[in-house]
Amino acid sequence: MKKIIFCLVALLSLTTTIHAQSKSAPSDKQNVLFIIVDDLNMLVESYGAEGLQTPNIDKLASEGRAFTRAYVQNPLCNPSRASIMTGKRPNELDIQRLSKSFREMYPQIETLPQYFKENGYYSAGIGKIYHNWGEKFKEGDPESWSETPFYHWAAHFHDWYVPGRPYQWHYDLKKGPAVQREDVPDEAYVDGRIANAAVNKLRELQETPFFLAVGFWKPHLPYNAPKKYWDLYDRNHLPSPPRYTAPVDGVPDLAYVNSNEARSYTDVPKEGPIPESKKLELRHGYMASISFVDAQIGKVLDELKRLNLDKKTAVVFVSDHGYHAGEHGQFGKWTTFELGTRVPFIIKTPDLKNPGKKSDSIVEMIDIYPTLVDWAGLPMKKDLSGVSLVPVLKNPEADVKPFAVSQTTRPLQGGAAYEIIGSSIRDERYRYNIWVRKEDHKIIAEELYDLSTDPFYVENIADKKGVEPIKKRMYNQLMEKIGNK
Repeated sequence: MKKIIFCLVALLSLTTTIHAQSKSAPSDKQNVLFIIVDDLNMLVESYGAEGLQTPNIDKLASEGRAFTRAYVQNPLCNPSRASIMTGKRPNELDIQRLSKSFREMYPQIETLPQYFKENGYYSAGIGKIYHNWGEKFKEGDPESWSETPFYHWAAHFHDWYVPGRPYQWHYDLKKGPAVQREDVPDEAYVDGRIANAAVNKLRELQETPFFLAVGFWKPHLPYNAPKKYWDLYDRNHLPSPPRYTAPVDGVPDLAYVNSNEARSYTDVPKEGPIPESKKLELRHGYMASISFVDAQIGKVLDELKRLNLDKKTAVVFVSDHGYHAGEHGQFGKWTTFELGTRVPFIIKTPDLKNPGKKSDSIVEMIDIYPTLVDWAGLPMKKDLSGVSLVPVLKNPEADVKPFAVSQTTRPLQGGAAYEIIGSSIRDERYRYNIWVRKEDHKIIAEELYDLSTDPFYVENIADKKGVEPIKKRMYNQLMEKIGNK
């Protein structure tokens, strides 16, 4: 009888211990705060933009690992965000445009926040994480989250200050001016409301292991930051973009976007030269919008620290793609130039080695997924296309790959935007681009740039004597990653 009682007590004790471990284990998990912004180029790194006011991003870089050679897989919102969040290249997903939903095509695919959710984390999304306006399939990808996402479903021009109306999306508005400079609080625009919501969410989740994704809509057009952020800059003394203008002899017209996005707003000429005064206003608005979103990021990071969560949270900061704010003579994204594909990217972890030390290692945005899985100690997924950057978090001198690959599309004359594929490969020294007609895989334009002394230099040397071995090597490396897709 005593033996039976002893066994029952032992069994009860073991059951209690297992139950206690199952309840306490999640609290030992490390959190993830994933911050993504829209259309932020390398100004924050920077190449002469010493006057740019980004104290919070600068502070994060001083405490984390800033990657100076980070590249997106597509310089357009939907394919880039789909690639980042699934760990797949756009050609693997067959997503190169704004209108395709990865979830519609691949219902069983596991996104980054979804994978954390399935491994015991509370997953929440606030703001623009996926690009789903116009997809009309599933708003915000509900499979990714433990709760319904919010501040995620609109067009950028719906975020506008309208006097006499409450702070909200204005879905009834049509696209208007590219700039707005009003003396209003941050919450007049959605990024101010997103920051407040993220602060509140951190308070709610401070006792729960979480994957919190916060997506800010700026500095994307329209440039409508509150007046106090415009006032940070003197329009007559803005950091100047590189001297190059478009078009440049020897560079195919396919390489440029002719400021088509900016021209879709009512105060920018639909065709022909954009007046210098308007270019200055646009550049001023872009920088004001950067400072505005920087302030919102600061609110979230300050709360993370105030709650003492910074000691057990990995912070990731990234832009969905690059942008031209007057550089190369244009305003907009969707290019395979360095400015279109290279983005600011910072990771800060509690166990980071040599915090504040930048890394020049070439990395890609498909590397974010495996990096966070690896850092969190979760089972590594076998179907991811990127590599873990944990070695670079341990040693900023470490290299994880020799090159980065990006793709975008162009229309044929009067055709659809998916008829020409532009594929780009960037190694330590060169950028090599090919433009291929999709129907027959014929190369219709080719570019090679030596960027060893200036990452913004525009001299296409693809036809120069002696470069054939370089082109052949880079072409073969490119085909290894994308094939004929």
